[in-house]
Amino acid sequence: MPDALDATPYDALLLLSFGGPEGPDDVVPFLENVTRGRGIPKERLKEVGQHYFLFGGVSPINDQNRALLDALRKDFVEHGLDLPIYWGNRNWAPYLTDTLREMVTDGHRRILVLATSAYASYSGCRQYRENLADALAALQAEGLELPKVDKLRHYFNHPGFLEPMIDGVLRSLADLPEDVRDGAHIAFTTHSIPTASAATSGPVEGHGDGGAYVRQHLDVARLIVDAVRERTGVDHPWQLVYQSRSGAPHIPWLEPDICDHLEERHTAGVPAVVMAPIGFVSDHMEVLYDLDTEAEAKAAELGLPVRRSATVGADPRFAAAIRDLTLERAAVERGQEVTPCALGALGADHNLCPVGCCPARAPRPAAAGADSPYA
Repeated sequence: MPDALDATPYDALLLLSFGGPEGPDDVVPFLENVTRGRGIPKERLKEVGQHYFLFGGVSPINDQNRALLDALRKDFVEHGLDLPIYWGNRNWAPYLTDTLREMVTDGHRRILVLATSAYASYSGCRQYRENLADALAALQAEGLELPKVDKLRHYFNHPGFLEPMIDGVLRSLADLPEDVRDGAHIAFTTHSIPTASAATSGPVEGHGDGGAYVRQHLDVARLIVDAVRERTGVDHPWQLVYQSRSGAPHIPWLEPDICDHLEERHTAGVPAVVMAPIGFVSDHMEVLYDLDTEAEAKAAELGLPVRRSATVGADPRFAAAIRDLTLERAAVERGQEVTPCALGALGADHNLCPVGCCPARAPRPAAAGADSPYA
């Protein structure tokens, strides 16, 4: 790119995340935010919140976002990229609408959004876009001048996202006892979603058979396994599995579950398993409870050696990837020719979500897409 550190037309970056409680008194109000409109009784939310209460009512996600903010700001400053970075959440403070209001008040009119979800799906992309539309509608009702908001493309196959995960798997393998290391199975985990949502993830022409959600995860898993084989000389067996299922039991969700998978692999005689949570940007509650607590307890019950590899978190390579993606999108908006950075068979994903991409369960406005009411 001729202007390597030119972020124009953008004048700010927004880190948009899920949010999480930061104390016991926050847990039920947080879950009420997450489940708003579903009519779930407060007593049921208290039951659901037990995972958080086990850890003092604190989700690690907000601190992890603070660390990512620090890493991004450090990277931008060190490379001379003059672009302020803000942070807003969908379900807990700092709330998205409040942060967007602050950005507008500070004079920002072209905002680029980084969502802490690397893959295509309703909950991982479209729902963030719906929340952006809700926030813009709220600001419009207040009489504020609305900014133009764009969202960074999915970054699942960017080298800066992949390399930290490859290193995490290599460290986990090296940490296993030598006599089981080479025979270790790699279980790549991601959040289970309803099969109907998976089948409609991504653009319309790619719907069906798990849609973009499954294809993207499989591509990442293959890239990691290939890198591990190149660096160790060992071709490890692997499978994409799922975790953190919720919702009505009669609705089909992606399977197998990680705990069921550990039982099956143990029965098949696998000597050890590395659990690699490729579907998660950081070690938040789904990783801390569903893998580090529940799955590890299952493995201990089975007598199966397991290790859990690290998520990307605030790795400097991930921060550098976000800088690269920011400059890439800015150059595209300026009409420059750009060669996107992406590994694997799928190539770089779209910059603008097309109509029908990851459709909502019920029609709702969504910002930062071809169907956005906020041009």
